[in-house]
Amino acid sequence: MIPDPAQAAAVDVPALHAWLREQRREMVDDLAEYVNHETPSTDKALLDAGLAWLERWLFTRLGAPARRRRMDGGRYGDVLVLDYPGSGTGPLLFLAHYDTVWEAGTLAAWPFTVVGGRATGPGVLDMKAGLVQAVWGLHALDALDLPRPPVRVLLNGDEEIGSPASRPLIEEAATDAELSLVFEASADGALKTGRKGVGMYRLHARGIEAHAGLEPAQGASAIGALAALVPELHALSDPAAGTTVNVGTFHGGTRGNVVAGYAYCDIDVRAATQAEAERLEKALDALTSPDPRVTLTLEGGWNRPAMERAETSGRLMALTRALARQLDVDLGEVTVGGASDGNFVAALGRPVLDGLGAVGAGAHARHEHVLVDAMAERAALSAGLCAVYASG
Repeated sequence: MIPDPAQAAAVDVPALHAWLREQRREMVDDLAEYVNHETPSTDKALLDAGLAWLERWLFTRLGAPARRRRMDGGRYGDVLVLDYPGSGTGPLLFLAHYDTVWEAGTLAAWPFTVVGGRATGPGVLDMKAGLVQAVWGLHALDALDLPRPPVRVLLNGDEEIGSPASRPLIEEAATDAELSLVFEASADGALKTGRKGVGMYRLHARGIEAHAGLEPAQGASAIGALAALVPELHALSDPAAGTTVNVGTFHGGTRGNVVAGYAYCDIDVRAATQAEAERLEKALDALTSPDPRVTLTLEGGWNRPAMERAETSGRLMALTRALARQLDVDLGEVTVGGASDGNFVAALGRPVLDGLGAVGAGAHARHEHVLVDAMAERAALSAGLCAVYASG
């Protein structure tokens, strides 16, 4: 059950914020140490080392969990689930991935630094600062002798590559959670109550090779057939509905003097609603080759379902806005094109708030940064939410 926004008045969010501001140096030190553990999605050894550090750090800040589970991710990062006891309704599920898009060695040329109130470094915004804020929010409740609800922290190391190993564990953890909080970066401070679903497809075309000069008519160009379909694919986009289709890569052929016998393209599709996702799926399945001698094969599918703004989203935003107003913050909400593990939770019909993480910009880019002054504010906001649930 989602608490009434009036219950926010019982939580002294400014006191939480004041305490967290006093701890800002330690928060930034924690963030620096976390960023200095490189955790690229494709490097299992570094992921394991990063997760080991995280578990030690969590013990330091939150104490021992009541229950610990670590699931082998195979060639992907392991999943760590820690359950902490508390009072009131719960558990609240904290979702945070520890992998980043940055390859090993990036840190050498781009070290963690703080300049002009901005902290920068690989993965600082997406999403290492978010987890630091979340944990410090809980730490603030302990320090001020305030109750905290039962909390389940799930850390996964494969989000940036689609959460192939962790998805079933995320869905399992969310099933009995009172609320799931996703500490992905905010959108200029706004929470994310809607996210597009993401589909990843590869379209193969197989034709007939022939000498391009001697017997071109004997060939059936896979490149020609596939290229003719690109405008048709892009035409499936519907900007008004929030639907995008992008052919991002195109490969084929062997030599310039050979009619191409094989080609393929990679297609990224995004839809804001399940209805649009179904329309796209049907259209992709119905694709036909303009040359009957060229056969098409479609592989792939929807990696993440759409996170549509639910009725519960409005009530959760009302509660969170009431907490934010205590800090004179006018909290906004947006729907964004990128997906997260929150999409999986929303597809289960479970309440979820996303974008509770850091304020900054430049995810997946070299100008990635977080605003240091906003870290205490965001931590106080998540702590306030937890305090409301602890009193419920």
